[in-house]
Amino acid sequence: MEENRLERSNHTAFICHDALFVWGGYQVVSGQDVMLPSDEIWLCDLDSGTWQRRRIGGDVPPDLDGFCGANIDETLYVFGGRDAVGYSNQMFVVDLSEVCCSWRKLTDTKGTTPSPRNKHSCWVHRDRLIYFGGYGCKTIGQVRNTPSSSFVVDEMSWTTIGNTLFRCWGWNNEVNVFDTNTLTWSQPEIRGSAPSPRGCHASALLGNKGFISGGAETSELDVFCLDLETWTWTQFDFSSCTPPGRSMHTMTSISDQTLFVYGGFRTDGNTLNDAWQFNTEKREWTEVTHPHKNKPRVCHSACLGSDGDVVVFGGSSNLCILMDSVAVLRLPSQHHCRDVFLFQTQPHPLFRLCEDFIGGNPELFRQQLGCLPSKLQNKITKRVAFFSAMKP
Repeated sequence: MEENRLERSNHTAFICHDALFVWGGYQVVSGQDVMLPSDEIWLCDLDSGTWQRRRIGGDVPPDLDGFCGANIDETLYVFGGRDAVGYSNQMFVVDLSEVCCSWRKLTDTKGTTPSPRNKHSCWVHRDRLIYFGGYGCKTIGQVRNTPSSSFVVDEMSWTTIGNTLFRCWGWNNEVNVFDTNTLTWSQPEIRGSAPSPRGCHASALLGNKGFISGGAETSELDVFCLDLETWTWTQFDFSSCTPPGRSMHTMTSISDQTLFVYGGFRTDGNTLNDAWQFNTEKREWTEVTHPHKNKPRVCHSACLGSDGDVVVFGGSSNLCILMDSVAVLRLPSQHHCRDVFLFQTQPHPLFRLCEDFIGGNPELFRQQLGCLPSKLQNKITKRVAFFSAMKP
């Protein structure tokens, strides 16, 4: 069934015009990772809960794992990842506001392109894509010119990407900036105490500050902040209760001073179902009581929706990893998810409450619904469809 392709992990997602856009990712089929098609994107109408698939032509990206996707004004940028050949440092872009969407591979960029990598993150700030961290490969010369605190060598072997010979694989804590207006790469001079090299972390933006958390093997979840005007790192120290360390989780900005963290893969090997709010001014964590304890998630997406809702989609509910002295293996039993669920982080406005009540009880308002203005009637019709689909 076509909609089975909605089940996925390690995808990218964003919300625009009350629709959730979902691209990329993978499933596990018969014990093998299967990358999902790059020539399509899925849209979920968040009012009705219905899904629609759109085709994308052009210079379609290869099947990618661990890429980083970012949205600026309904234009999706995809950078890095790992394909069948190896690690990538290519940038692809598609304008999703167009009726017929077409991928473009950016080949005329200026500046020094970052080395190939995956499992990195991105902040979108003033039409710039600001990438942090990840796992990838460098040449011997690049490693010699990189401080040891910025690149941790994990292994050494040989591979050729294009005309370049790479020998060193490892984690980095680099900050690379891509200006989408001038198509120029740059690497700012960084100050302060930077996070250790890492990947599989989570990131979020609050004003002019970029935050990252997790991705390192620590017993407690660490949080760092990069001022995107002075390029200075700050690490947060906590005196109160702190979430356990994790990776492959999500962090979403829900107000001018609050970050929302959900799920992830704990350092002891468990898939987590806990939710936390972090107040960046008070530097305090608060664990959130929520109704989704039966939905542990890892490698999922979480976007800020309307009325302060955090919209979670996809991921795996039971990621299992076995480690021995030879290899790290991901068990083929992991269950990929396709459901969308919400975390309410603030009281809903009266208009939203009325919409939801009418949508959940249309039989009480049958005569009045036909008198509504067409735009409002269409919205209520979608809410009726949403709540009807939820009823057994």
